[in-house]
Amino acid sequence: MPEKGPPVFLDYDQTALDAAYDQAAYAPNREQLIERRIGGSAMVRRHIGEPERVAYGPTEIERLDIYRSGRAAAPVFVFIHGGAWRSGRSKDFVVPAEMFLTAGALYVVPDFAWVQDVGGSLMVLADQVCRSVAWVHENIARFGGNPNRLYVAGQSSGGHLAAVALTTDWRCHFGLPADIIKGGMCISGMYDLTPVRLSARNRYVEFDDATVAALSPIRHLDRLQAPLIVAYGTCETPEFQRQNRDFAAAVEAAGKKVRLLVGEHYNHFELPETLGNPYGLLGRAALDLMGLAAGGDQ
Repeated sequence: MPEKGPPVFLDYDQTALDAAYDQAAYAPNREQLIERRIGGSAMVRRHIGEPERVAYGPTEIERLDIYRSGRAAAPVFVFIHGGAWRSGRSKDFVVPAEMFLTAGALYVVPDFAWVQDVGGSLMVLADQVCRSVAWVHENIARFGGNPNRLYVAGQSSGGHLAAVALTTDWRCHFGLPADIIKGGMCISGMYDLTPVRLSARNRYVEFDDATVAALSPIRHLDRLQAPLIVAYGTCETPEFQRQNRDFAAAVEAAGKKVRLLVGEHYNHFELPETLGNPYGLLGRAALDLMGLAAGGDQ
């Protein structure tokens, strides 16, 4: 065995910490699952139709995809995609849409910048995601959605950005009610950026003290207004498991409503597949959070 280096965070040396924020060694089927998600998304789009793609901001990437349910005043599920903050497009995260549409909800997926294209700044991504959520609240009624039944979810780096939105001071920064988000689902996210800053991810993210302070949702739970679901898989890296356990525990300690879901025998890329299944771990929980039934009865 190679000699262990000095500790960098908890009992991790640099090599171990880098591995703890890299899913590759823990998900040998990663590429297969990514291709399955992309192919599945294309199939769902062929079945339900292409979305209405609208701008929420001035730059080319600031667009979001709206999949309508056909019902009036429908609840809205906004999904923030993952990709280590540096990859992913909205069109490839559509598999859950059919379940939500069948249940009577709208499904919305924003696009936002890749961090390497904006000088490594996570602040840009967080701002875009929050502006997309604000846009949905202000405009979704025109598309058949109910702005008073807005739910936000995300997975992996998208779980981090969803948690940022859930802990945003909407009144101060956007002039909106503090409780515009009625429920949240954070799947395998990161909520304390301190150890992430110390990992190999700092090679493409420009972490600084201000970014870590502003974008570590665990530090801003006083702003959390919505009931929350936090989920992770037991085959994920130890740091992703710890981050989600600690975040759920902190939310509970803050006196806020939280439900921790543990996906036994799921890795980081397998767990999100259950979101598209009304009887899967995440799909059932999301519909329960929204007060919806699998067949669309409320």
